[in-house]
Amino acid sequence: MSTINRQVRLAARPVGEPRPTDWQHAEEPAGQPRDGEFLVQVLCLSIDPAMRGWMNAGRSYIRPVEIGEVMRAGAVGRVVASRHSGFAVGDHVSGTFGVQEYCVSDGRGVTKVDPAAAPLPTYLGTLGMSGLTAYFGLIEVGRPEPGQTVVVSGAAGAVGSVVGQIAKILGCRVVGIAGGEAKCRMVVDEFGFDAAIDYQSEDVRKALREHAPDGVDVYFDNVGGDVLDAVLLRLARGARVVVCGAISQYNSTKPQGPANYLSLLVNRASMTGIVVFDYADRYAEGITQMAAWRAEGRLKSLEDVVSGSVAAFPETLMRLFRGDNRGKLVLKIAD
Repeated sequence: MSTINRQVRLAARPVGEPRPTDWQHAEEPAGQPRDGEFLVQVLCLSIDPAMRGWMNAGRSYIRPVEIGEVMRAGAVGRVVASRHSGFAVGDHVSGTFGVQEYCVSDGRGVTKVDPAAAPLPTYLGTLGMSGLTAYFGLIEVGRPEPGQTVVVSGAAGAVGSVVGQIAKILGCRVVGIAGGEAKCRMVVDEFGFDAAIDYQSEDVRKALREHAPDGVDVYFDNVGGDVLDAVLLRLARGARVVVCGAISQYNSTKPQGPANYLSLLVNRASMTGIVVFDYADRYAEGITQMAAWRAEGRLKSLEDVVSGSVAAFPETLMRLFRGDNRGKLVLKIAD
């Protein structure tokens, strides 16, 4: 009998927040590998804010997911059948396998991972795309120097928590912006930030004057909107703003651009986007360095793992936009 492959496909392009009707739950036989291919059983799915952008039509840094297509997702899994010389049955691998239980791959964009060295969800977080985004975004675009002040929004999330920790390793003062007392406490107590600002209960502009009295040298932005505007008013001379995401705007039908962008002119500052795919030829460098910091206890990993089936994907995705997750959000669909 054929193994059934359960999938979640994009049924419609969302307007605002994704709705249940924007998804199609499908089943089909799992594919069989041909020469040069292997079959992966997907174990854990990466749940990322970028998914919301991939659902939209139009030009972006990556092609949109088409209507009727399996939803794009990074994942880790186990090879269960192989006709590929480089991948054997039993190998654990990471790649863009999609929101489904099984995926046939030819090995392009797939890397082997070692579950004995780190838990599999960590290869979707700190030792995966989230960590690599933080690493290259901060070091290559933010270019922090020891003693400078780095501010990070979405500081309790998958990318922000790693950005702040790397900034501390590099000798910076780090201020995180997060939502809620519990997240702010975690940012300071667990991740070692110097201070945290609760945007839900504090005046962000006032708090920045207190925690960054000499201005913000590097701002790593994951949320956009009002928080971005508040930080723009506190930039130091020559500041670097790293644009990684704008989760506060992804479901808005009228996205808000920065009103205070002239601060870039006044402070001779820059605002630059980070797309991790641009550093693909250096992924090994980033993973090696972060794995070393992790082994030394200087870089902590936090994965928020939700156990369920592929069918739980739509609801799990919405946890990101409600701010329910702490650290990297992962949907575990098999042991």
